[in-house]
Amino acid sequence: MYKLKISPEAKDDLAEIKSYISQELCNPQAAVNLISKITKKIRGLSEHPGIGAPLSSVVDIQTDYRFLVCTNYLIFYRYEDGFVFVSRILYGKRNYTRILFGNLPEDEEK
Repeated sequence: MYKLKISPEAKDDLAEIKSYISQELCNPQAAVNLISKITKKIRGLSEHPGIGAPLSSVVDIQTDYRFLVCTNYLIFYRYEDGFVFVSRILYGKRNYTRILFGNLPEDEEK
């Protein structure tokens, strides 16, 4: 079983998701339900860290990041040496390559 490490950025992402759905969309129950789904997926990584797709399979960047889809959100993580490191949890329509890697030369993005 792998140990989970959640980055401060991923924790902030969860808080922002919850706040946005609760306050902006005025649906606190949907926010609670979504956060529950996301945290359940993250917990599952401790037993099956290879379940997510390699990020390099969808973008032309060599990286050890993997990702899981949970509704409209993507959970980005890496795993090694008995640990799963959850880096970010982002809305799927955001420019996640720029968020994860900063500005890349155009030939490295799809």
